[in-house]
Formats: sequence, structure tokens, C-alpha cells
Amino acid sequence: MREKVTRLFVAAAIAEACSWLALLVGMAVKYGPPDNEIGVKVFGPIHGALFVAYGLLVLAVARLHRWSLGVTVVALVCAVPPLATLFFERWAARRGLLRTTGEQRPLTPVG
Repeated sequence: MREKVTRLFVAAAIAEACSWLALLVGMAVKYGPPDNEIGVKVFGPIHGALFVAYGLLVLAVARLHRWSLGVTVVALVCAVPPLATLFFERWAARRGLLRTTGEQRPLTPVG
């Protein structure tokens, strides 16, 4: 279950960033010279659904991986700026916050 939820989180982070980009393009078309609202009508609800899914998956992954409150808040805040979920996901993966194996941290010798 842990691996499945983590993979869903990674997919949601990427999809949320892509939908943000699509929504920004739709807004540029809406308010630009073409004056066409179809991009916002299509990508607005898609982005909204992915935004909510990302937020729920952050909470699930934070609980499963025992993230600190600070990391969890940063992950949630990263849903607001465009493409920030991509950067957070890459950062979390590099720090080992998304490991799905039984070993969460490298073992350190004692004594």
C-alpha cells in the first residue's frame, strides 16, 4: 500500500504541475488577442480536481512516511505556485522522503 500511495503522489505532483501549465496557457488565450475561453473551461476543473487530489495525497504520504509538520506544510504550499509540485517531488525523492522499502534511513553504527 505504501508503494502504491507513493506512486500516486508522484503522478499527482506531475499531473498537477502539467495542469497548472495548461491552465496558464488557457488563461493567456482567454485574456490575449484570440479571446477564447475554451482553455479555461476545460483545464480549470481538471486543475481543480488534481489540486485537491495532490493535497489529499500529500496528507496520506506524510502519514505513511512520517514526514515532519514542516515538510508536510511545504508540500501543501507547493501546490499554489505553478510547477512547484515538480520541484518538491524531486527534492523529496533526493532526500529519501519517498522511499518505499522497509529501510527508511541508512543505518548508522552505534558505539
